[in-house]
Amino acid sequence: MAFWFDHQPGDQRVTTVLLIFASACALAYMPMAPKPVSTARTFFKTASVGTLAVIAVFSGAPLLLSTALALCAIGDALLSRETDQTFMAGIGAFAAGHLAYIALFLTHPSSDPGLIWERPAMFWSLIVLGIIAATLLTPRAGDLKGPVLAYIPIILGMGIAVLTLPDTDALWLALPAALAFIASDLILATEKFLLPPNHPSRKVTPYPIWILYWGAQVGLLLAFA
Repeated sequence: MAFWFDHQPGDQRVTTVLLIFASACALAYMPMAPKPVSTARTFFKTASVGTLAVIAVFSGAPLLLSTALALCAIGDALLSRETDQTFMAGIGAFAAGHLAYIALFLTHPSSDPGLIWERPAMFWSLIVLGIIAATLLTPRAGDLKGPVLAYIPIILGMGIAVLTLPDTDALWLALPAALAFIASDLILATEKFLLPPNHPSRKVTPYPIWILYWGAQVGLLLAFA
């Protein structure tokens, strides 16, 4: 391991160290996911994705990728505080991050809107999923109804935009990563708006939310960096 590391180019050594740090932060956050708000919890959650944004910069990845990751890291910091105000601000940050991902997918040289129609089942599944989510969440979101309803088409739009990319080279990672991102958001919405406060599932949901979400961010980094 040391021999391999010593013989990496300088920039690659930096990105390797950063990826190890990001992974360590993600693992450190895992047992904290269901715990009450704390400074350490916010730090590890934010650093695990913020460091991926730094890796994107060091890797010479498209600016839209590092922008999307940075916006999501800001969203992580806000959501980790778990108040209605920070939740709304966090949704805004994530919505901006998803819009950056949509722009990244659609502006990639290999992007082809015609590829969407080669995956009609996935396209229509996302449309139906959006309708179901809006129907279930609207009467339960209370004062957050507006931001939640605005967020649904954006996150599903990312899922549709990624269908324009071919499954060649590292780009094949983009589709499962985007789907994992959507799954994470759906579980989070279920936890916050649909499950009763004392439901036993709330002890479990933070773990798949985090695994799917952070795995999605890593997958998107690897697809475009």
